[in-house]
Amino acid sequence: MNTAPNPYKISFLTGAAIVVANMVGTGVFTSLGFQLLGIQSNFALLMLWVVGGGIALCGAVSYAELAAAMPRSGGEYHYLSRIYHPALGFLSGWVSATVGFAAPTALAALALGEYARRVWPGLNAPLLSAAVVVVLALVHGSSTRAGSRLQVVVTGIKVVVLVGFIGIGLLVGEGQPLQLLPAAADWRVLATPAFAVSLVFVSYAYSGWNAAVYLTGEIENPQRNLSRILLSGTAVVAVLYVGLNYVFLRAAPQPALRGQLEVGYIAANALFGPAVGRLTGAVIAALLVSTISSMVFAGPRIVQSMGEDLPALRWLAGRSQAGIPVRGLALQTAITLLFVLKPNFKEVLVYAGFVLNLFTFLTVLGVFILRRQQPNLPRPYRAWGYPVTPAVFLVLSGWTLVFILRDKPTESLYGLLTLAVGLAVYALVTQKRVPRSSVSD
Repeated sequence: MNTAPNPYKISFLTGAAIVVANMVGTGVFTSLGFQLLGIQSNFALLMLWVVGGGIALCGAVSYAELAAAMPRSGGEYHYLSRIYHPALGFLSGWVSATVGFAAPTALAALALGEYARRVWPGLNAPLLSAAVVVVLALVHGSSTRAGSRLQVVVTGIKVVVLVGFIGIGLLVGEGQPLQLLPAAADWRVLATPAFAVSLVFVSYAYSGWNAAVYLTGEIENPQRNLSRILLSGTAVVAVLYVGLNYVFLRAAPQPALRGQLEVGYIAANALFGPAVGRLTGAVIAALLVSTISSMVFAGPRIVQSMGEDLPALRWLAGRSQAGIPVRGLALQTAITLLFVLKPNFKEVLVYAGFVLNLFTFLTVLGVFILRRQQPNLPRPYRAWGYPVTPAVFLVLSGWTLVFILRDKPTESLYGLLTLAVGLAVYALVTQKRVPRSSVSD
């Protein structure tokens, strides 16, 4: 293994592609059916995606400030360790290693398998899901340059196809009548527990907005490019999400979509007929390859950073001659395959969403804390709209977390249990640091 830094630098275009690919995937193609279980107002359903986009943009400007001030790969693991305490940083890294990337990667792979099974009914969906994860891990484990080029190509195809789907969906057929001008009852829906819990699904769909911060150390000119990557990627996706969900709601009646996973396939089938609907389902399955690829690419960098900082986990810091964290990649791939082989889609989605929201909440709160603790720290980029933008993120994310704890106690309990196990692991690995530090170099 070689611990020399990776000579290849990720460009603005590749970074933006990673953000877009991380965000556009499982959530937007699967979550509308779950939202319809609690909400029937079309206005409120579309407002979910508008509000979710606003939350993501507020989070992106906050993360951009932290990433520019502390330019190192690792994301929340690095920020929380410096702002709060190494234990909290370790917990965020633990969550990222066990849940944050592995669970969403598995969910994207499972969604790919389900869409493919709709097109080819005899297909073994779990086997296809696992095979895609393994193949992409091998590609990203061979070369950063090859992985970057793959990411740009598949993400470009994804954006073109989605824009085309939205455009054709608006032109084809009469569609369902949508009442978008809100009545008083529609506004009241925005303050209900159902809206707050549905924001979990939407927040999960937007969760890749912070993907580029995990690669900060490998981005070309991060102080300049990282904020541009985060904001441009998030803005593009917000527009796509609102457009896609408008087309989904317009294409098929609510009862046909309610509680269903493959809403994209159902909408395409209603719009274009069975033959083209099957083709669209196959295309959506192919597009999910981009989402899986981006998470396979980004996640192992957190595990690598943890290995560099904790002697007991030093074996995870190893990189190949090409500078790729292959051991972290192997660990994440193994955990992903465990989720794939024992799926429970909706529960895993809420569980992952709860834990991830908790750490993004703490990270954005860190913008306020770091400004107070280290006012003279160089900040090449300052959060636009501070203090309003990070405050908006904290209020809306905190509101969602409270309702998840209240209305989804089982998934919340599993999330808190994951944190408890992480604390126990942290206690073990930091104990092992003591004898090592007593040995002189």
